Amino acid sequence: MLQVLAVWHVIITIGLIGLILMHSGRDAGMGGMGFTPQSQGGTHIVERNLTRLTVVVGIIFFFDTIALFHLLK
Repeated sequence: MLQVLAVWHVIITIGLIGLILMHSGRDAGMGGMGFTPQSQGGTHIVERNLTRLTVVVGIIFFFDTIALFHLLK
């Protein structure tokens, strides 16, 4: 069980790092690739969905870290 959870943790960590790197402000990342129209001045649906996905993966990462801590105790 510990090995499976450790591998899952590495996969989640890589995914979370990738998602965070996509959030590089307005001039880079997803916002700089043309998904955020300048005329609207708001966040496009792609950015909102990326934020939601990042939050969900972050919560999974949090609970996975706690589970690993309890298994290693």
